[in-house]
Amino acid sequence: MTRTTAAALCILAMIAVIVGVDVLFLRHRFWARLWVNIGVVAVFAVAYLRFGKRH
Repeated sequence: MTRTTAAALCILAMIAVIVGVDVLFLRHRFWARLWVNIGVVAVFAVAYLRFGKRH
């Protein structure tokens, strides 16, 4: 798997998680949805920085 393919799959997974949580749990709560979305993006960013960067 190339690096570009892995990055694309990671981005698609992040989008799927964000949309799933928004639709299932936080549909009518704007501020909670905003903070949870920021948290999900932060978790994916930390995972990328920890596991995605291979020298």
